[in-house]
Amino acid sequence: MLGCYFLPRKGTIDVIRVKTALITGVLLLLSLALSGRSASAQVAARPALAPTPPDVHARVAETVVDATIPDDKDVDKMLEVYAPKVRALDVVIGKLKGELRKGGIGSGSLGNFVTNGIKQEATRKLGKPVDLAVTNGGGLRKSVISEGDIRIRDIFELLPFENALVAVDLTGAQVLDLLRVVVSHRDAQAGARIKYKTGANKQPELETARLLVAGQEKEIDPAKIYTVVSIDYLMNRRSSKPSATEGDYSILRAGKNINPIGLTIRDAMINYVKSETAAGREIRPNLDGRFIFDKSSTDTPEQPQ
Repeated sequence: MLGCYFLPRKGTIDVIRVKTALITGVLLLLSLALSGRSASAQVAARPALAPTPPDVHARVAETVVDATIPDDKDVDKMLEVYAPKVRALDVVIGKLKGELRKGGIGSGSLGNFVTNGIKQEATRKLGKPVDLAVTNGGGLRKSVISEGDIRIRDIFELLPFENALVAVDLTGAQVLDLLRVVVSHRDAQAGARIKYKTGANKQPELETARLLVAGQEKEIDPAKIYTVVSIDYLMNRRSSKPSATEGDYSILRAGKNINPIGLTIRDAMINYVKSETAAGREIRPNLDGRFIFDKSSTDTPEQPQ
């Protein structure tokens, strides 16, 4: 099967390139079909024990496809179906003051942007405060969003997977275990201030963690119940080493009141940018000290970027 997928950078569709791809694909399919028939005929006519295989001769032929080829109405009609969807990707939904970049522990300002967004949108969707938001840095597939217009395309490129947001209630003790996992994976979170160090294995390790409530640090009560939002991918993730505890997100499944909130992480971020825009606020890179390296350590800190 021949597939064709394209996301043009501009608001218009490069019809010549698309037609070139389609025509080249058709030529390729015809070539394969004809060569397959020829090969079948050769096999049928060949003796059961051929002493030597037949000689194979190949010739490279170049077919030029350019703007002189007339428009194909059937192709144009097919493209009309997808054109509105492609144009929709270039709709501007907000403004970015500065550059969002992924890097270091917590996935940098890009990780902060995403976890801030899903925490806010989950709070709005649930109608109650969400204490902590967590997602994996590996799910952020765009390393940089440049200053200027934020388009729907940027969010699709950043979050291409259909990961759904899930809320869960965890005890404070479970929240601390979850944050240990977040630090060991260098993943992103919003809602806590974490102090970490570099362990004996040269990997980051949690030292202390406090929740941030209206900008103020609050101790995590091991017995208290906290609402956490994450994605179904992490909720269902199993450690590659069943006996290992480091890096195991199974702690999410141990919580109570697991609640899919009916929103993908991508839609949540689109809604977040739109709501900030409607409120007259620009998106700004935000390294707010939610990950703090223990300066008493002699190791080189791995800082957010």
